[in-house]
Amino acid sequence: MSKTAILITEFASERRAQGMTIRDAAFAACEERLRPILMTVVTMIAGMIPLIIAGGAGANGNRVLALGVTAGMAVGTLALLFVVPVFFMLFQKLHEKYQGRPVEVAPEGEVVISDEKTNEELREIETNENN
Repeated sequence: MSKTAILITEFASERRAQGMTIRDAAFAACEERLRPILMTVVTMIAGMIPLIIAGGAGANGNRVLALGVTAGMAVGTLALLFVVPVFFMLFQKLHEKYQGRPVEVAPEGEVVISDEKTNEELREIETNENN
C-alpha cells in the first residue's frame, strides 16, 4: 500500500510539473494507477477466499486471519484512493504557497520558471542584461 501511495504522489508531482492544476494532477494520477491497484487488491482478496470458506481443524484461525487481511486490503485501498490525493493537494498547496511553484521543463528543453514569464520574456531579459 505504501509503495502505491508513493507512486500516486510521484505521478501527481510529474503532472503538476507539466502544468496541470493540483486537483487535476491528483485525479489524473489516481486514474492512471487505478487499474494496477485494483488488480493487486482483487488478486489478494481472491487468494484469501479459500481460507475464509475452508473447514476442518485449524479453520477458525485461518478464517480470522483471512478476514483480517481482506478487510485490511479493502480499507487500505479506499484510504489509498480517497485520502492520498486529498493529502497530496493539501501539502502541494502549502508547498507552493511557501516555496513557490516548481520549475517546469518544456518539451523542447526550455525552462519556464513561473507562469508569469514565458521563454520569450526570459530571452528578452537575458539580452537586455547582456547589452
